[in-house]
Amino acid sequence: MMRNVRLAAVSAAVLLALTACGSGSPSGGGGTTAPATEGTAGAEASGGELTPVEVGVIPIVDVAPIYLGVEEGIFEKHGLDVTLTLAQGGAAIVPAVQSGNMEFGFSNVASVIIGRDAGLPLKLVATGPQSTGNGEDDAAGIMVPGDSGIQDLTDLEGKRVAVNTLNNINHATTYEGIKQAGGDVDSVEFVEVGFPDMVAQLEAGNVDAITAVEPFVTMAEQGDARNIYGFFAEPVQDLSVAGYFTTDQMIEQEPELVEAFTAAMKESQQYATDHPEDAKAILSTYTSIDEQTASELTMPRFPQLHDNASLERMAEILAEMELIQDVPATEDLIVEGAGE
Repeated sequence: MMRNVRLAAVSAAVLLALTACGSGSPSGGGGTTAPATEGTAGAEASGGELTPVEVGVIPIVDVAPIYLGVEEGIFEKHGLDVTLTLAQGGAAIVPAVQSGNMEFGFSNVASVIIGRDAGLPLKLVATGPQSTGNGEDDAAGIMVPGDSGIQDLTDLEGKRVAVNTLNNINHATTYEGIKQAGGDVDSVEFVEVGFPDMVAQLEAGNVDAITAVEPFVTMAEQGDARNIYGFFAEPVQDLSVAGYFTTDQMIEQEPELVEAFTAAMKESQQYATDHPEDAKAILSTYTSIDEQTASELTMPRFPQLHDNASLERMAEILAEMELIQDVPATEDLIVEGAGE
């Protein structure tokens, strides 16, 4: 595909693509935006009046820390009365943040980079999930049928591989992994399949491999599929997969609010790290992941700071795929103090 055609397509679709790891994790949420939860303690918790803040999130394991932060009063301690609003993807979240109807939203890093390149004034203010660094025990994996002859990434040549969104983070990291393995990535047919449909499509033989994230990794394993590659853990070191973003205008006009949110998210991420069972338990409050699957799934890491080197590497991969025109400076993608 010619570069100008691809960039035009990316720009036209960027609002729809701005999701976290993708839409469609199991929840009772449906396709519309709906209030999920909010802080309830009084202003005494922070020694003054709380500032109302609305955050757009999607129903996946990656946002467990912010739910814990609300439940444990971490945001109230920082003077924030947070309402979490569930949406199925960025098609609802990004316009709401841009218009000021929401102060913050959640997205994967590739979408933020692509959006910024397309002219959207978005910037990360806090980190979210990070890969475990262990391809055999991560929250994301390329799954193949148990009896498949596919053993490694080079065996994907000429095969159909499902990604939840073409030209986004799962596609990009898989693309990079195949290149690193010496495979012919141009011979791989990437097809778009929603996460909830991936396991069924794999079992039906309609695709040869799927790029699954939790809880779908565990669900695939329950059906005897096996993991051949950690597409978040292996191609990019210490990959920070997603984070919380706002607009340049919000950062400029409400710096204290942004700083308070960033600080509260850091504490919430640490709380999820220190209390992994609580992080799994809270999944049932905003998704329909059953208790057994929740107990078996692998959670991502929840660091306090975003890994800036992985952000830079992700931008380089997107440029190599001709999904962005230029590799942006890190300071154009993340606020000071939110990364390292």
